Amino acid sequence: MVPTELPTWVVSLDEDDLQLIRRFVLLSGSLKELAADYGVSYPTIRARMDALIERLRLLDRNAADDVLEARMRILVADGELAPKLAKELLRLHREAKGAKT
Repeated sequence: MVPTELPTWVVSLDEDDLQLIRRFVLLSGSLKELAADYGVSYPTIRARMDALIERLRLLDRNAADDVLEARMRILVADGELAPKLAKELLRLHREAKGAKT
């Protein structure tokens, strides 16, 4: 049976991360084969997997958050969004959510 909604962790990842997971699974979980498939060294693919694991851990710690909050936390962790701006946007988002309920 297909779920009607995707889990927050899936929705929060970008296309590159989802493709990395897909390729990892198709290669039977072999980092060595994944590195060869991407044409990079083992340490490079290991670092990428470590970063992905950290993002997933962040999502697990904040499982009660909505998708926007989870995605913003990942953007901050990846250095793509300034923490100060993220705080302000999350504050506005929470205020808007509170006004709707």
